[in-house]
Parts: sequence; C-alpha cells; structure tokens
Amino acid sequence: MKKLLLVAICILSMLCTACGSTTDEKEVADNTKTETLKIGLMPDIDSIPFIIAQEKGYFKEEGVDVELQYFKSAMDRDSALQSGNLDGGVSDMLAAGFAKAGGFDVKITSSTNGNYCLIAGTGNTAKSLAEMKGQNISVSKNTIIEFVLDEMLAQNNMTEADINKTVIPQIPTRLEMLQNGKLDGAVLPEPMGSIAVKNGSYLVNSSEAMKINPGVMVFTNDSVENKKEAIKAMYRAYDKAIEYLNSTPQEEYMDLVIETAGLPPATKDALVMPKYMKATLPEKSDWDKSINWLNKKELVTEKYNYEDIVSDILTK
Repeated sequence: MKKLLLVAICILSMLCTACGSTTDEKEVADNTKTETLKIGLMPDIDSIPFIIAQEKGYFKEEGVDVELQYFKSAMDRDSALQSGNLDGGVSDMLAAGFAKAGGFDVKITSSTNGNYCLIAGTGNTAKSLAEMKGQNISVSKNTIIEFVLDEMLAQNNMTEADINKTVIPQIPTRLEMLQNGKLDGAVLPEPMGSIAVKNGSYLVNSSEAMKINPGVMVFTNDSVENKKEAIKAMYRAYDKAIEYLNSTPQEEYMDLVIETAGLPPATKDALVMPKYMKATLPEKSDWDKSINWLNKKELVTEKYNYEDIVSDILTK
C-alpha cells in the first residue's frame, strides 16, 4: 500500500512539473513574440529605406515584424491610418496637423528625406515661376504638395491668384498628364520629378532648393504608447538601411525598389539618389511654417505647438 501511495505521489509530482514547465514555456513565448508594425508608404524616395530594410532583413535582425503597404495618394494613406489599418506611415506635417485637428491623435516621430519639385511641362518654355503666371499647375489639394507651391509663390512675391491650381490627387496621374501636355506644370515628389525632367520637362524649383523639409514619419498615439520598443527597433533597422543606401551604388538595388514600390521603370535611369540622413527629429521651424499655413488657410484653427505634435521617442 505504501509503495502504491509513493508511486501515486511521484506521478502527481511529475504532472505538476510538466504543467508548470508548459506554463513557463508559454509565458516565455508570449514575452518574445515579435511585434508587428503596419507602415503606409507612398511612391517616393522616402519609402526606399523601408523597402531596403525589409529586403535586407534588417527589421528581422532588430526583432520587429514590419508590414509595408503602398498607396498612390495621400488621401488613401490617411484614410487607412485613421481607420486603424496602419500604425504609421511616411507622411508630412500638414497631414499630421489635419489629423490632430480632426480629433485623431498622431505623433511625428522623425523627419524624412523627400524632395518636392515644381516642373514645367514638355513644350512649356517657362524657366521660372514668374514666367508661369496664368498657367495651370497641378497639385493635390490641402497637402504638402500645395504647401510647397504656396511657399514658392510667396518667395516670388506671387499669390494663388497669379496661377490656376488644377487638383489631381493621384501622383502617377499627375505625372502622366504633365508628360502628355495636358498641364502647364505640376508639383511632384521625387522620383516623379526626375522622371518628368528626363522625359523633356524642366525643373523650375524644389523644396530642397528652398531648404524646407515638411516630410515626416508619423505614428498613431496609440502605437507610440503601446508599441514603443517595436518603433525603436524599426528605426534601428531604418538607420541600417540608410548606411546601406549611402554606401551602395544605386544600380545594385534600384530594380528591387521599382518592382516593390510600383515605380515607373524610367526611375532607374532618371533618379539620382539623395544622401540620406539617419532618423532624426524635424526642425521646429519647418513645423512653424506648416501650422502657420494651415491656420492662414483656415484649415486648422488651433495653433499647435511643436511639443504637441512631435514625439521624443527617438531620444528616449
């Protein structure tokens, strides 16, 4: 009887140990589970570091799963962000201001490297914005594209009344109409600006030449608060991609970028890649210009401060 009791106790002890081990293993698995970030990208050069980080396995190396989603218009990207289908995206200060004013809390987490170009169409003899007076210039309404054009107008002592703004939200459509002679000019992000110039259009001005940089990376406030470590890991991978881009001939990766982002094949020969900067916080002066523009156009009534919209997640 004693032997039976001893055997029973041993079996019970083994079962308890097994259950405890299973529980511990489950807890470890839960704690090491890779977090997922869903990131929205546009057909521009700001998206290239993310594509490289994905292809080279940098996200995986840093322990974060990043799902990249591609959009052709800022409106579609913003809709996806506000509907909860994205954690963050390549965006701009104007979109961030709009979102906050609309009750959707987003945070700017870094600046990006985008460049926005005013292009005079094929057959247009204009070589300056002043010479484009009275012409049709295409933009996407209430976006970074229109903001850049308005800044150019102001620098030339011109106003909206001096040109005719033609609203075309989708970037590829804007490029196609410009090249087909249906527009006098258009504001396009890179690489679309370089493609237009390669095909016979003329570069009139750019945000880079004006030394303004309203392009940023944004995340929902919920993601900043609840996926902080994943976002930091994403930026470590992003910086690895920047190092790769700045040290590698573009012909080694451009085919991949074109195929993945759905860029026109002409990008390969037209685009000269910029010297990318690693992730850093945006300049306060760029935010001040952006919010002042939104206020002046009565698109946003609140005067949000830099600290209201910019997260310090990169510096923590």
